[in-house]
Amino acid sequence: MDEQRIEGTDAPEQDGPVSVDDIISALEGRAAFYDFLAALYFKPLTEEQIENIAGMDFSVYEGTNDLFEEGLHDMSRFLRKRHTGTRQQLAVDFTMAFAGTAAWKGRYAVPYESVFRSEEGLMFQESYHKVYRFFREQKVERAAGYDYPDDHLSFMCEFLAIVSSRAIDALREQDYEGARNQLQLSAGFLHDHILSWYDAFVDLASNIIETRFYRGVMKMTKGYFLFDMETLQGLSGAIADIEFA
Repeated sequence: MDEQRIEGTDAPEQDGPVSVDDIISALEGRAAFYDFLAALYFKPLTEEQIENIAGMDFSVYEGTNDLFEEGLHDMSRFLRKRHTGTRQQLAVDFTMAFAGTAAWKGRYAVPYESVFRSEEGLMFQESYHKVYRFFREQKVERAAGYDYPDDHLSFMCEFLAIVSSRAIDALREQDYEGARNQLQLSAGFLHDHILSWYDAFVDLASNIIETRFYRGVMKMTKGYFLFDMETLQGLSGAIADIEFA
């Protein structure tokens, strides 16, 4: 949906044994969805992106969880009534909240872990340094020309997409332990560096956001994070079943 800014979905549901191809397909869907989330939080949407989202078929995600589906419903309902001013309306909403041009009681809803996990509510605090070091340990870094700190939610989502792709590579090489390690790394990162502050971000942003679309984005995102934690557990178990069969 957007250019990649860091270089470097669904759990299979069926009767009978799960194959490696099934797991790879699920991981490909997961990587694609995290790239989609990364684009939503990185910058205001273009006309092309808005039209692409309006035309997406989200029926495949029915039954994911109530929060996820409620968020998708809000996004879809808003875009059904799109008009020539929709892009500007969404751009203003994004900029006010996620880019920090508006505040609520002196606080800004910019999607950085440091802002929500430091007493000062500032960027480049301890959480930033932890994520920065972690990314370097995992051999990923921001592409040239992107100046956001590493603990921006968009970069974190792209990192999870990259790890999913690495798990796919491991599976294709029959490195089942390596694939499971990548999924465990994903689960730990999602728990420690995203879910640990995302609710506080939503609580603040909800006081600034005005469009139903971005309220839906935040609901959908949280629903997907929760779903993904379950997905990772299921995929790890399926890989273990194949590895030790």
